[in-house]
This record gives sequence, C-alpha cells and structure tokens, in this order.
Amino acid sequence: MSITSPTLHQRLRAFLAARFSPEGEMGLHLTIGICLILFAGFVFGELAEDVVEGDTITVIDAQLAQWFHQRAHPVFTQVMFFITHWNGIVGSSIMGVLLALWFWRRGAHYWLLVAVTAIPGGMLLNVALKHVFQRARPSFDDPLLTLATYSFPSGHTAAATVFYGLLACYLVRRVHGRALRVLVVLGACAMVALVALSRMYLGAHYLSDVLAAMLEGAAWLSVCVTAVATLHRRRLARGKPSWSERARAQARGGA
Repeated sequence: MSITSPTLHQRLRAFLAARFSPEGEMGLHLTIGICLILFAGFVFGELAEDVVEGDTITVIDAQLAQWFHQRAHPVFTQVMFFITHWNGIVGSSIMGVLLALWFWRRGAHYWLLVAVTAIPGGMLLNVALKHVFQRARPSFDDPLLTLATYSFPSGHTAAATVFYGLLACYLVRRVHGRALRVLVVLGACAMVALVALSRMYLGAHYLSDVLAAMLEGAAWLSVCVTAVATLHRRRLARGKPSWSERARAQARGGA
C-alpha cells in the first residue's frame, strides 16, 4: 500500500487554513498581529523618510503649525494644557499603574503582562526614536509651550495610543454587542486624537510627529499583544494551565 505525500498545493492550502483559523497557537490572531505590525511599520518608515527628506508633509507641517498658533484662544488653550498634562509622562505612568493593578486584581495575568511590557516599553522606544531622528520642535516668537527635547515622533501621542489601545483591546473582549464594541474603539480613537490635537495646538509637535507616533504606538502594541496571546495559546496547546487558572488553583490550595 503506497502512501502519497501531499502536493505543494495541498501543503499551501493547509498552511493558509492554519494561519486563518481562529484556533491554534499560530492561527488568525498571529496573522492579524503580524499584518498590523508590518502595515504600521511600513507606513511609519515612509512617513519618516518623507520627514527626513523634507517632502510635502513638512510643508503641511509648518503651515498647520502656524494656523493653530495664530488661532490660539485662552480658554481652549487651558483645555489643551489639561489634556496634554493628563497624558504626559507622569499621567500616563499613573494610568498605566492603575490599569496594571486592575488586571492584577481581576486575575487577568496575560493582560497584566501586556501592560507592564507595552506601556514602559513604548516610552523607551519613543525616546530611542527621537534620538535617531533628532528633529527640532516647531518654533514661534511667542510660544505657548517651550521644550528642549526632540520632536519626532510625539511621545504623548505614542503613549496615548498604547494605553488607550490596550484598554480598548481588553474592553472589546469583555463587552457584549457590536454597538458597544464600536463605541469602545471610537472612544479610544477619540482620546488619542485629542492628545495629538493638544500637542499640535500647543506648538509642541508637527502633524507628521503625531501621525508617526500613532503608527509607532500601534505597531508596538501589536507586537506585545500578539506575543503574549501566542504565549498563552502555546501553553494551552501543550496542556499547561493558563497563569490565571494556576493562580486560582494556588489560591484554593492556600485557603
């Protein structure tokens, strides 16, 4: 009795079926994650190249920065300062710690791992990128905000993208109904957009700075979520209990 080995076409179909299957340690979640990482990374690279070479985006940057500066209003300025300080290094760190504590109290150990990796890691990545590109910040005769650090990409916007994106990922998995999930995603996008607007309005960043930061944050968050999700699925595929199940078993044993 002869055994026919699978053809190349059959192997390709099996490979694609496994990559788009919702189940399995290397299934659809990994495929979506890699696609998001590659897409965000590619667009970030194109945008960074345009900024370095002084392409059209830099002209738009300068025009938009002047437009915001010329239309500054005292009341709106105070609102923008509140948003930008709320989502600064201190504010983002506090919110990150509170979110991590929430995951810990809920027993969401994999989400906790994402939080302690994505939030501080994203901040360090942003600092590294700033020193790679060393772009000067917008300059005005009477600036609303003066900073001595580099401009590209925006640290506030990147941190907001990681934090609110992580929160949205968690809530989308917990709420029921398409309308609520859409509302969660729109809320996260709105918060990131507000932070980006505050940075441009206050003259701390150009448009390309905040766009690059969104792409940077999305790519880094995708890396962290995809890696932790794959780790979780690998443990389950090998018959090992998840960290949450193991923690509950230890709690029952110690009771």
